[in-house]
Amino acid sequence: MGIIGWIILGLIAGAIAKAIMPGKQGGGWITTILLGVVGAVLGGWIGSALFKVGINEFWSLSTWLLAIGGALLVLIIWGLVTRKRA
Repeated sequence: MGIIGWIILGLIAGAIAKAIMPGKQGGGWITTILLGVVGAVLGGWIGSALFKVGINEFWSLSTWLLAIGGALLVLIIWGLVTRKRA
């Protein structure tokens, strides 16, 4: 996939991850893209390391599941890092 494909995949995966996660997450659409792209890369790396399935094609179901799963993981970590202390 090209860089435009990664950005589109990251935007959509990040938006889906934000919709799945309960609660209010900070950040706008640029943060969503960045977290989604990082999550897609992380999901692809974990998928290739554990399941021997990578992110190869834009329209593959495994690509989308790995990207969304990675974006959820990155969003959880982001929420823990940016959580306000009481």
